[in-house]
Amino acid sequence: MNVLSLFDGMSCGQVALHRAGIHVDNYYASEIDKYAIDVAKNNWPNTIHMGDVSKIKGTDFDTPIDLLIGGSPCQGFSMAGKGLNFEDSRSMLFFEFVRLFNELKPKYFLLENVKMNTESIKVINWYLGVEPITIDSSLVSAQSRKRLYWTNIPGVGQPEDKGILLKDILVDNVATPPFEFRDKSKTLRVGGRKSPMNSKQEWDNVYKNIRDIEVDANLWRRLNPVDCERLQTLPDYYTQGVSNTQRYKMLGNGWTVDVIAHILKNISLADK
Repeated sequence: MNVLSLFDGMSCGQVALHRAGIHVDNYYASEIDKYAIDVAKNNWPNTIHMGDVSKIKGTDFDTPIDLLIGGSPCQGFSMAGKGLNFEDSRSMLFFEFVRLFNELKPKYFLLENVKMNTESIKVINWYLGVEPITIDSSLVSAQSRKRLYWTNIPGVGQPEDKGILLKDILVDNVATPPFEFRDKSKTLRVGGRKSPMNSKQEWDNVYKNIRDIEVDANLWRRLNPVDCERLQTLPDYYTQGVSNTQRYKMLGNGWTVDVIAHILKNISLADK
């Protein structure tokens, strides 16, 4: 199978394909964040990096693309954002997905994005010809993370609830680095939540729905990168090799791998 992943990030798509048991002949990735590219290269050295999505053309490929996947930047779509929707330059990248979808005519496609208003959903439905399925990552991981998935892969339903709780995935030894401890009285509060980040901007960019972990009556423990990798059902230390700030950022922007694998496994069933 030949795969083109747009807005590939740290290449969660390759982890999901491997987990779903799908053989990949060529994996083409479009990404511009150098830190995410470094992580992808560390884990998947055979990735064919294509660079900026706006510069990719259907004629660039010598072989047919069987699967087109992507999660276009979501800030302009988010119901928690400013309501800019398709006027937001980041959300305009959705139309690059549509352009390549039309040029390449892949057998299968998968687009992921955040919950958004009905008008935006209807526009995406019109361009892709399908309606999305909503899946909450809480079914396969220890985080609540509802996302919309547009796909023509047949037979996709809800994954089985694995019943995973936050306590089930935390790294056990909380007394050793890279853990940080802080006085509860000094914990930053944003929107009524106790933030594990150092600033409101960081908090806005990363796990909004995750609380610090209570160590005892007086201390909170920050979720470390391995905790967050496990929340996204990635292998431990998958994002190592870049700074923790970049690890948190790409993990916050990444896919919950087991949700994607759940969707992609239906390709093998459909092709039998």
